[in-house]
Parts: sequence; C-alpha cells; structure tokens
Amino acid sequence: MGLRQNNPVELAMGRREWLMLVSLAAIWGGSFFFFKIMLAALPPFTVVLGRVGLAAVIMNLWLWLRHDYMPASARTWGAFLVMGLLNNVIPFTLIVIGETRVSVGLASILNATTPMFTVLVAHWLTANEKLSPGKLAGVMIGLAGVAVMIGPDVLSGIGNEDLAGEIACLSAALSYAFAGIYGRRFKGLNPIKVATGQITGSTLVLLPLVALVDRPWTLPMPGIGIWGAMIAIAVLCTVLAYVLYFRILAVAGATNVLLVTFLVPVSALLLGWLVLGESITPRALGGMVVIGLGLACIDGRIARIALTKIRKPSRGTTGPKEIVMHLFNDGDGI
Repeated sequence: MGLRQNNPVELAMGRREWLMLVSLAAIWGGSFFFFKIMLAALPPFTVVLGRVGLAAVIMNLWLWLRHDYMPASARTWGAFLVMGLLNNVIPFTLIVIGETRVSVGLASILNATTPMFTVLVAHWLTANEKLSPGKLAGVMIGLAGVAVMIGPDVLSGIGNEDLAGEIACLSAALSYAFAGIYGRRFKGLNPIKVATGQITGSTLVLLPLVALVDRPWTLPMPGIGIWGAMIAIAVLCTVLAYVLYFRILAVAGATNVLLVTFLVPVSALLLGWLVLGESITPRALGGMVVIGLGLACIDGRIARIALTKIRKPSRGTTGPKEIVMHLFNDGDGI
C-alpha cells in the first residue's frame, strides 16, 4: 500500500464523481450550522470527539450487523490511524486554534488553499496527478472566486491578524492535502470500511486528548438541541460525507476530491438563502461564477475544447453560444 501507483493513468472526474462532489460540499456546508450549536455548550475538542466518536460507533455497528467485518491487519490499522491524524485530528485541532485568533472570513480563505497544496503535494508524491498549467490556473482562479465571495475586506486582515492563527489555518490545509494523497493507498478497499477505519482511528487518538484537556465528565449534561446537532453532524456530515469522500478519492484522486473546499462556501451560501432566507449579493454570484471557471480549468474541460477547435477547425463561427453548448455537452465531465 504505497503512495505511488504502478499504473500512472491520469485520474479524472466523470458525471457521477461531480454529482458526489457537489453533494459532499452541500453536506459539509451544513456542518457549520451544527458546529455553531454545539460550540455554544461544549468545548471544541469535545465537539470534535462527539462528531467522530458517534460516527465511529454507528459505522462499526452497521458493518457488524451486516457481518462485514473490518480488516484485522495491524498494517492496515496503522494506516487508518495515520489517516485519522492527517484528515481529522491535526487539521481539526489547528482550525480550532486558528479560529480563536483570526476572523472566520480569513480562516475560510486560508482553508480554501487546500487544493493548491494538494496539487503541489500530488505532483511531488504521485505518478498520475502531475501538475499542469490548467490545474495550477484552475486552483488560482478557484481561490480568487472564494476571495470574491467573501469580499475584499477580509483580505486586508492577512498579515494584520495573529500570525500564529494564520499559520495554524494554513497548516490545517496542508494536512488535508497530505491526507488526500495518503488516502490513495486504500484504493480497492470498500470506501465504507476506509471511512470507518479513519474515523475509528481519529476517535482512539482524541479520547486521551479530550480527557486531559476538556475533562468532559465535569461538564453539565447537554440539552436535547445539542444532542440533535451532534447526531446530525455525526450521521450526515461525517458518516455519509466520508463515504462520498473516499469513493471520489478512489476514482478521481486527491486533487479532485479536495476541490470540495471551493464548493463548501457556495453550498453554505445557498443553504443560508434556502433555509434562513438570507440574500445573495451580486458579489457572491460573481464569486460562484469564478469558482465554476476554476473547476472547469482543473477538470480540463476548457483545455479539451480549445484543443479540439485548434485540431479540427469548425466550418462555422464559434461564438459564446457554441462554447457554452460544448461545455455542457462534453462527455467526459459533468
């Protein structure tokens, strides 16, 4: 189970993978709402443990009832522990530290650097996710789209807010990037089992940390609203989300699955509009368009259309309508 693949076949997103990625973004966009409810009554590490711990119980119980047992190999469980550290424990802890020192908007911008780190790490550690001009341009365009959505005011905070908080948020993004690359070694293993192993590993690491730092047995019993939020974030935002995450990772690779960090702000904005009646500003719409352009660049759709036009010149003229039609009818993407 090494990081490098023997067959360097370029990984790509198909219609199914794009649908799963959008669904994953919608689910993780809703997690902010549940986190806000839980953090009003519980300390951060206890919130994280509640999320992954309850999810671990649910997923292990589900596999046990199906008589579909987890691997017994010590090497596999060692890999699960590493994945749990890289994908949950380290980034969650760093984000908690970061958000106590910098604004939420700046933290979101820094978290959206995950695909940029992933493109660079994947180029270094893999044989079939090499850096291309299209991928690099797409990542930069997507990051610009997130900045447009949040607004120019937050960018003035870079360098002016707490440096340690900024470094913590960037380090969390880098940890997510390494987790995406490391998770490639689980290809061929049922995504449900990979998700279960990772979440179980995270729980085992977090238990002593929470016992030392938060001492949850000294806290008052949470109300029904807190328990409801914990169940929702465990079932929807952890169990279901990580099954989707590892399915996409197995097929499309780390660079593509971590594009979700661009889509999470979009899904959070749309959920606020649909559920809370919040308004969507022209700036937010512009940011969505820019993010979409960045995703299309990373997907390779725009480059394929351009190469097709160069190699096979059209007999007619190519205007905006024709370009849009090609974008929506290309068979390899959405």
